[in-house]
Amino acid sequence: MSVLHPLGENLPEECRAFAVELRKLFLGLGVSLRRYAVRRHRDPSTISRFLNGTRIPPWEFVFDLFTDLAERRGVAPTPAAIELVRELHRAAVRTSRSPGHAMEILQIQLADADRDARVSMAHQDVLGGALLDLKHRIADLEVRLNQAEAAWATERARADALERDIPDRTELIKERDLLQQEVRRLTEELDEVRLRGRLAEERCLVLERQLAMVESQRPAAVPQQEEEPMGREGPAAPQRAMGPRPKILVVDDQQNNLLAMEAVLATLDQELVTATSGQEALKALLDHDDFAVILLDVQMPEMDGYETAAHIKRRSRNRDIPIIFLTAMGSDPEHSSRGYAAGAVDYMAKPFDPWALRAKVSVFTEIFLERRQRRSQGEDPAD
Repeated sequence: MSVLHPLGENLPEECRAFAVELRKLFLGLGVSLRRYAVRRHRDPSTISRFLNGTRIPPWEFVFDLFTDLAERRGVAPTPAAIELVRELHRAAVRTSRSPGHAMEILQIQLADADRDARVSMAHQDVLGGALLDLKHRIADLEVRLNQAEAAWATERARADALERDIPDRTELIKERDLLQQEVRRLTEELDEVRLRGRLAEERCLVLERQLAMVESQRPAAVPQQEEEPMGREGPAAPQRAMGPRPKILVVDDQQNNLLAMEAVLATLDQELVTATSGQEALKALLDHDDFAVILLDVQMPEMDGYETAAHIKRRSRNRDIPIIFLTAMGSDPEHSSRGYAAGAVDYMAKPFDPWALRAKVSVFTEIFLERRQRRSQGEDPAD
């Protein structure tokens, strides 16, 4: 297999644009497809599908191409060139709808959450060390102040001499007060960092479960053969214990979006409750108290998704229901940060991958059913 196959038919525009750039990088190596497959210990058929656009490769494969091309030319690629291909790769991954690409999306989110957790842990260590150093300095100043006060109380007759021997008493008090203020500030900042780290760790656990849910639905790989087309049903519904079906609240002011959400989640054994505004969503939460998860649109008239989430979290009976924000505003860090600050457990940009969404809903439904089963066992008199 030394000749590149033509680009696949009926490719989405984003996948085609990425495949064209990928082929340019590969052709710059000046080697056959089979030879490059041996060099990188990969299957030639898989690389062929990468290059004709029918399958989106992991970013590691693209980065290897950049590395090999730089070695051949003797010139490293510019950051702008790498970023251009990176953006095309992200667009192709978002456009694709296969289980493998859903795993790519979840793996990116997991990597981001893991990076946040590691950064928070490192920040905690730095702040903890600074806080400990300040406390030691305060303790040292307290000892020196106590010594000065004891000397002043026991030797009043030598007060003038003591004042001359310890001219910096006022300065020591001032420095101690400043350090105490700094300790309070660092303590508050450390508490915030710990909270962010804990939330990031929780996101890691949820994303790992979502990855496992999608991966369990993937067909077994067959070496040297074309991959069989995968069904679109998505992750199977979680096995439900005895009791009423868990409910999913879907909130969107566009009727066609609600219909699309119902179609995506139709394979799950759950009851869908829809609302077209924040007010309707709050009313639905008053009428029902067994929602497993809430899918909430951000851009809505009168009361947007962030304000609706704030009202939900203020109610004690609803504050533990996980909220997933769905928005067409993109995955900009500013928007996602605002969503997490409003109490969301996840933030997905439209158009979303149905595999990823079904995996997230299935995981939160499993968590809901596990909690309900534990509560029922705790109330059983036989226990």
